[in-house]
Amino acid sequence: MRTSLPFAAALSVSVLALAACAGDSGTPIDPEADISEQSLTVSIWADYYPADLAERFEAETGVPVTIVNHATNEDAVAKLTTGADSGIDVAFVSGQYAQALAEQGLLAELEKSLIPNEANLYPEAAQLAYDEGNVYSLPYAWGTTGLCYRSDLMDFEPSSWGDLLNPVPELEGKTTMLATERWMTLPAQKFLGYSINTTDEGELADVRAQLEATKPTLLAFDDTTFYAKLVSGEATLVEAWDGWCNYGIAEDPNIKFVIPTEGSDLWVDTMTVLESSENKEAAMAFLNFILEPEVHGWVAENILYKVPNAPAMESLDPSIIEAFPNMGLTAAELLEQEVAVDLGEFTVEYSRLVTEIQAG
Repeated sequence: MRTSLPFAAALSVSVLALAACAGDSGTPIDPEADISEQSLTVSIWADYYPADLAERFEAETGVPVTIVNHATNEDAVAKLTTGADSGIDVAFVSGQYAQALAEQGLLAELEKSLIPNEANLYPEAAQLAYDEGNVYSLPYAWGTTGLCYRSDLMDFEPSSWGDLLNPVPELEGKTTMLATERWMTLPAQKFLGYSINTTDEGELADVRAQLEATKPTLLAFDDTTFYAKLVSGEATLVEAWDGWCNYGIAEDPNIKFVIPTEGSDLWVDTMTVLESSENKEAAMAFLNFILEPEVHGWVAENILYKVPNAPAMESLDPSIIEAFPNMGLTAAELLEQEVAVDLGEFTVEYSRLVTEIQAG
């Protein structure tokens, strides 16, 4: 999961712009088009792709690619919802953002005949609630959220979100939780037996009460340096995305990762094609290129994020899974977790809760 700031305000403000520009469509897809006459602009998070990706794709297809980086999902949404043509053909965004963009008519329906490498994806990758069947998006990386901890500094193995939310005295002041809103609320939601997609005001009030009780026990709300705090020993137990926990494990093998018994989420970062693109055929070819096992496998090998590409994961060096056990989570195991979806206008309630908890 590429870290991002709370997104409710970004999406709620963007809806007006989305409505204004949803009617702006690009050209229809022509499977016979000569893509060597096209070019692409791709928006993606920095350091989330091979440095020579553009050069390799152009060498194979003749299509020049310009890659622009966005820092957060909100940054990407802002580019795509200005009411004018962003000039972007392919955008990488997290699943619930892809859902919101598709619902507003900003994403092109994928032409699967131009993406035969979709067959490399696990069958489970077509069962994701934000876009079942991968109509408007294809998953690029996926994973879950759990407890990341220093096993050498604890005298028990954490197994519940309650170990983080209601820590034993020895852990008080040595725990962190994610600051991004849907992930800040996740531990309490799962601990209380609620869905991470709840829109029940009473349940959200219970979540608020738990977070208010938890806050005084925390070292920090932290989306970016929590694994470094584990490495230094400043923190002992943190809420973490699995891939980010791996960054800590790489520095100290005493760091471990566990999915709490109450369950967690299945987060997904996706690839989408903009409806406004005049280069849809080349865009489909780009998605197909990403799904080549060698290309897609780079993500797992180099940034330690799981990919939903069966041959890519099967070719992963066993030593990587040995060193980073959560890399061995299967597609079926990931699908046991709950997929986050866009909550529409109710997302503002999450923003309000999180803002007030952090400020209170």
